[in-house]
Amino acid sequence: MPAPALEPDAIVAPSPARPDDPIVLSSLTHDYGSRLALDHLSFSVAPAQIFGLLGPNGSGKTTLFRILSTLMVPSGGIATIRGFNVAKEPAQVRQQTGIVFQARSLDIKLTVEENLRHAGHLYGLSGKHLRARIADVLERVALIDRRKDYVETLSGGMQRRVELAKGLIHSPAVLLLDEPTTGLDPGARLDLWQYLRMLRDQEGVTVLVTTHMMEEAEYCDRLAILSEGKLVALGSPDELKSTIGGDVVLFETETEHAAQSLAARMAGRFEVSPTVLGNTVRLERENGHRFLTAVLDAFSGEVRAVSVSRPRLEDVFIQRTGHRFWTEATDGSAKEKEGID
Repeated sequence: MPAPALEPDAIVAPSPARPDDPIVLSSLTHDYGSRLALDHLSFSVAPAQIFGLLGPNGSGKTTLFRILSTLMVPSGGIATIRGFNVAKEPAQVRQQTGIVFQARSLDIKLTVEENLRHAGHLYGLSGKHLRARIADVLERVALIDRRKDYVETLSGGMQRRVELAKGLIHSPAVLLLDEPTTGLDPGARLDLWQYLRMLRDQEGVTVLVTTHMMEEAEYCDRLAILSEGKLVALGSPDELKSTIGGDVVLFETETEHAAQSLAARMAGRFEVSPTVLGNTVRLERENGHRFLTAVLDAFSGEVRAVSVSRPRLEDVFIQRTGHRFWTEATDGSAKEKEGID
């Protein structure tokens, strides 16, 4: 039978926020009528850190992003950026933050330079200072030689770099990015992460990025994993994976009923607490290859396929929630229900 999901309060114990933490959440809550999208989130982000919000569709990460970018007022709790309340002091928050949305915000009929000039005007920049800032950010994202090119002539990766330059035009201390690598090829994704690390290391910018991609979450210094509006895990990727006990062992059967039966008998014989995920029995075990052999000897013919692997971030999610990262409830038409992500 499935192992019960652990209570988030028993898992996540955020350390108190420090005075210089640029992003601080305290019991942040938001509901859409009958649906609770954010359930009393509390954590902070340290200076000059790449912080990831990882979760499947419907986990609440986009709702949180909208609140932090001052597009939405939370139902309860407090969120601050550089000490300013995002609900009560939105103008000050916007001066402190650069924002790169998932949807394109560039005018493709304008040149790269014209797009950045327009963005600078919105922040009150002009004249020599604005020209210097445009040159600086384009140098930073390696597009100075394309400043006169029309955006529509650039590749998807280059356009994303222009979006990044646009978000940096007013020298923000905090950069917020919503699924920034959507639609990019693998090479362009790696380039974008390289630029983010450069911002962190050379400019001291704090970066918060939302993602549903496990491999990208590995690039973050620290992660908050969300599920159905709750904070279920918090820490660096290595810290979170180290909480998994030993190897992850999977036994695939013919049907879900067969998996339920196998899990019950394994629990009785080996004193373990396996989880059933569809037609697969999953558990965590030291020296997983030895345990695998013992199970195959005991239940010969009932297992269709087996695997043993080191823990991944998805295993952390399964351990904390009792279900896979992607489920029918989050993969399909329901994932955009009410515009909640």
